[in-house]
Amino acid sequence: MAAARGDGGGGARFGRSLAAAAVIGIGLMAAVDEIVFHQILAWHHFYDRSTPAVALLSDGLLHAGELIALVAGFFLFADLCRRRALHRRAAWAGLLLGLGCFQLFDGVIDHKVLRLHQVRYGVDLLPYDLAWNGAAVLLLVAGAAATWWARRAPGAGATARPR
Repeated sequence: MAAARGDGGGGARFGRSLAAAAVIGIGLMAAVDEIVFHQILAWHHFYDRSTPAVALLSDGLLHAGELIALVAGFFLFADLCRRRALHRRAAWAGLLLGLGCFQLFDGVIDHKVLRLHQVRYGVDLLPYDLAWNGAAVLLLVAGAAATWWARRAPGAGATARPR
């Protein structure tokens, strides 16, 4: 595959670095949600519209999915590092975009459209929804800004070094 735009001639792959880190970001935010909100705070489960056993099963499936995303993302990331083709700025941008994408998808699709679960139960949801989705939008804006910044300084974050 030809080097992506903005590799500065050092072999850094902008798009692959962005994608690998985005997969890590998705898995990382799923892990934060699962560990903090599902297990530690016990505010909700991934699927709350059935029995506690089904809720626990759904959390286990989410946990398995997040681990697959983390392993796949780190595998792609390690491959880029091994090839000395990692574009660091693109990777940071991808991480932020992945974090924000998972958070916004969960807040809009899982919470509101599919109604699989809510952030909390028995409270006024508006402040929780605003915080949940607002955090997602902030992460996405930061990721978009980091992407713009990475494209403006092509190759500046590449790990490729002359031998």
